[in-house]
Amino acid sequence: MTKLFKLLLLVTSCCLLVTLFSGCGTCPVREDLVTYDIKGTTYVPLIPLCEKRGVAWEYDTYSKTISLSGGTHKISLRVGDALALVDGRPEHLRHPVEIYQGVIVVPLRFKELVFDDLFKYSPCTVVRPKGEFPLTSIKKVVIDAGHGGNDPGAIGRTGLREKDVNLDIAKRLSKLLRDEGVEVVMTRSSDVFVSLGRRCSIANNANADLFISIHANANPVRSLNGLEIYYITPKISDSKRAISSAGEDQLYFDNASFSGKSLNTKAILWDMIYTYNRAESIGLANQICKSVGHASNVRIIGAKAANFQVLRCTLMPSILIETGFLSNREEETLLKNSFYRQQITDAIMQGIRQYARDNVSPEVF
Repeated sequence: MTKLFKLLLLVTSCCLLVTLFSGCGTCPVREDLVTYDIKGTTYVPLIPLCEKRGVAWEYDTYSKTISLSGGTHKISLRVGDALALVDGRPEHLRHPVEIYQGVIVVPLRFKELVFDDLFKYSPCTVVRPKGEFPLTSIKKVVIDAGHGGNDPGAIGRTGLREKDVNLDIAKRLSKLLRDEGVEVVMTRSSDVFVSLGRRCSIANNANADLFISIHANANPVRSLNGLEIYYITPKISDSKRAISSAGEDQLYFDNASFSGKSLNTKAILWDMIYTYNRAESIGLANQICKSVGHASNVRIIGAKAANFQVLRCTLMPSILIETGFLSNREEETLLKNSFYRQQITDAIMQGIRQYARDNVSPEVF
């Protein structure tokens, strides 16, 4: 059954039956965390710590307040303050909560004396973090690492190349998806040049559920920074314009589902696919923006429409993520950092999980 036929069934009347299972699994005996030495004080990253303990967290980017909850316990922290509210009682931390290299970090002393006491570490049980969810509704994803080979993409002041950042994050995301049982197709897995048309062909031939293209930004205005995500523009939604452009973007109609169809039928099919995919792409983009905003101190520019070729010629929900500005000195430094790249990747993955949860149809009895 083709992807298009599945989509038509979805549009007309099909209801998907999904049964969710939960359970526990084994995990390493040790709880490994990266540590940072900041002005002579040892710090640990807060969000990975919460995820290891199954502690729910929320971060307000405006007030820079972090709220933690697990069981009957609640903790409120604020970046820059050395005071925590623990189950309604003030606790002095001696050293403030910080944001270091884009990561929220807390003093090791706070972890050992407060966090460990309230949220016990069990080496045998994995508790899924708030919002984590088996990706039962997503079977296959195409990950596209932008640029490559003789096309380096943007280059930062210190020489950091966009193509290298893109490939590294793409590989990290691919691993997270595969670890959860999702089949992943990469448009490139090494430093090679792949044309835009070829990238679209790989995605369409894969019959995937999602297409995610990874990029990094650049702008002559060096102060610009932040993460933004693009989905397909509404300007090509008109059926006649879509079909009239078939000569330029033949990939729209190379799919076997379009073969032998009349012009009017192609118009109807294109409108259905376009309308569905664009709505899904917007939903995915918004979830990832929200997740990255909660997980880091990255400025979220937001989700925007664009007419990029890899978005307009793919026959599935598609987004293009600009992870940061290499033209900005601070963000180039962050994107050089392996831990920061992993943090961004983890947040993207969390956004995909939330999107998957939102798109599971209710069970029908």
